[in-house]
Amino acid sequence: MQIKATIAVVTGAASGMGAATARFLAENGAKVALLDVNESQLMSLAKEIDGLAIVCDVTSSDSAEAAFEQIEAKLGQPGILVNCAGICPAQRVVGKESAMPLDAFSRVIEVNLIGSFNILRLAAAAMSVGSVVNESGERGVIVNTASVAAYEGQIGQAAYSASKGGIVAMTLPIARELARFGIRVMTIAPGIVQTPMLAGMPQEVQDSLAAQVPFPKRLARPEEFAQLVGHIINNEMLNGEVIRLDGAIRMQSK
Repeated sequence: MQIKATIAVVTGAASGMGAATARFLAENGAKVALLDVNESQLMSLAKEIDGLAIVCDVTSSDSAEAAFEQIEAKLGQPGILVNCAGICPAQRVVGKESAMPLDAFSRVIEVNLIGSFNILRLAAAAMSVGSVVNESGERGVIVNTASVAAYEGQIGQAAYSASKGGIVAMTLPIARELARFGIRVMTIAPGIVQTPMLAGMPQEVQDSLAAQVPFPKRLARPEEFAQLVGHIINNEMLNGEVIRLDGAIRMQSK
């Protein structure tokens, strides 16, 4: 599927991998709708890339449905979705004083897993009635974001790993289901990425994390995530699979 002139939706678009992906898609000719809850950063990026900024809570069906109504009214039928919205809190199941609050676990699942599915279901429905764009019968591409924590979750990452493991697990069944519409579904599982959150950590902490990567010995760049998204969109044989983007890292227990 080509990127140029295709309508793309990116969640978590205000910063990090979402922002890098939105920029990449816009630079390659896509019309981009940017979804996030951070209004100020969202508006700034939308102005920079001439995109459509929509404040959207991915955990809310009403908010998401309103966002897609706006996308179709102002841009048209989406052909690309990249789900980057997510949170990454760490908390032990048994803390110093008590058990982990159930709400803390539920919140991570709600944002990372249910939020991704919420946007995916609406994008898939919109794509399913769109026009076929090539001789293979393709109508759309969906890229979700998991994490290497889906496979090697560290201590304190029970909720995060569960949420990302869910994204990994739903990739193949959804790809199989949507195949009849010509919609591909892929997932990227990044390792340690130089996001704004990590950039705010002391340099020695960043260096320690980078040293854990076999090669190259550095943190992944958000732009490298965006480049992989671009390749997935362009290569129509990529479907129903999870690609690790991690420099061969295998996370230790802590």
